[in-house]
Amino acid sequence: MEDKKAFKAGNGLLRRNLIDKVRQIFFRLRNFFMSCIMLSMKFAIDTFACDGGKSGFGSYLLNLTAKLPRLEGAEYMLFGPPLDRYTYSNDIPFADVRCGESMNAMRFWHNFYAPGFYKRKKVSAVLYPAAARLLPSSFEVPGAAVLHDSLSALLAKAKFAHRMTLRGFERVQKIIVPTNFIKNDLLRLGFDGKKIQVVRHGIDHNRFYQRPLEDEALTNLRPFAIKRPYMIYPSSVSGEGKKHIELIKAFEIFKKRTGAPHRLVLAGAEKAWTEQVRAAALASSVSSDIFITGFFPSEGFPILLSGADACVFPSTQEGVGIPVVEAMASGVPVAAAAAGALPEICAGKAALFDSDNLEEMACAMEKVLFDQKARQNMISEGLLWSKKFDWEICAKETVEILKGLSL
Repeated sequence: MEDKKAFKAGNGLLRRNLIDKVRQIFFRLRNFFMSCIMLSMKFAIDTFACDGGKSGFGSYLLNLTAKLPRLEGAEYMLFGPPLDRYTYSNDIPFADVRCGESMNAMRFWHNFYAPGFYKRKKVSAVLYPAAARLLPSSFEVPGAAVLHDSLSALLAKAKFAHRMTLRGFERVQKIIVPTNFIKNDLLRLGFDGKKIQVVRHGIDHNRFYQRPLEDEALTNLRPFAIKRPYMIYPSSVSGEGKKHIELIKAFEIFKKRTGAPHRLVLAGAEKAWTEQVRAAALASSVSSDIFITGFFPSEGFPILLSGADACVFPSTQEGVGIPVVEAMASGVPVAAAAAGALPEICAGKAALFDSDNLEEMACAMEKVLFDQKARQNMISEGLLWSKKFDWEICAKETVEILKGLSL
């Protein structure tokens, strides 16, 4: 009996040793194959339709490429119009693509010539940062489309090109979105939640931070000299949903009610809605206190923002609303619309209002300026919250998605 027990115990030990050795061999083989895969990874990043770095798409790409993590055995490649070669990171190889400057020419190249281009360049996965503007309708090489805004709002324009874009989003392997607001919009459209991943955008904390206010009454930024105190709305004048006209009317109520010396600075590129907004400003009884800058140079914008007493953001069509976070990082309290992605982005650190309720908007201005307890809480909590928006984290999570597509 004892011999039998000893024999069984010996067999058990041999089995365990054998299993351990098999496991070790398995993990060594797995690590070997993973290292082989990593050695052959090439991630291509599309710079088409990013406006040479001068739009929201371009700003996203500039910041992302500056923070891409180094991966042993893997490499990055940018591709796009020749003029983009020196716009983005000089450390990343750039492949010129000459296909014409029109959107139709770019779409034609992406749908018919891009597959061969990816094959020649041995690309493992492709990132499309301006997917809402330009996305192929099929994907021989796995792709990740970055969607910065509500797809429903885009499709509502009902142009043929946008319908083609929808086909691309339906077929692309991954969709990267910066907010749950955009993710939920995609889910309502019937997209599979497994292909949607939320990756929060970052802000440049080297540019947007709390600055000590100078004693001077002017924020002097050539070619502008803006008299303080002022509130700021940093957004392009691009449509009715931006609510510039409602803001001007609410500002008039605020001025009449409080007699406060504050001015209203509208800082953003002048686009489709400019004529109507300028007319509303001129017609206002407080027109002398409304300052429209047009496009504001990016070098001076952080100083302009940090010089404001408050940031008022009434837009109802934001898929992200990053200027709100930049204001928080600058130590500027925020009043924002309770619409779109803004409640999510503000996360309880701002005074929210209904943009169609002018009285409510005017009251929110009063709160962020004159309710000292609420103001100080918004400033301190906003500073902490803004630290969660980090481009290094964004870049790392984006690359992990591309790695997953390549395996």
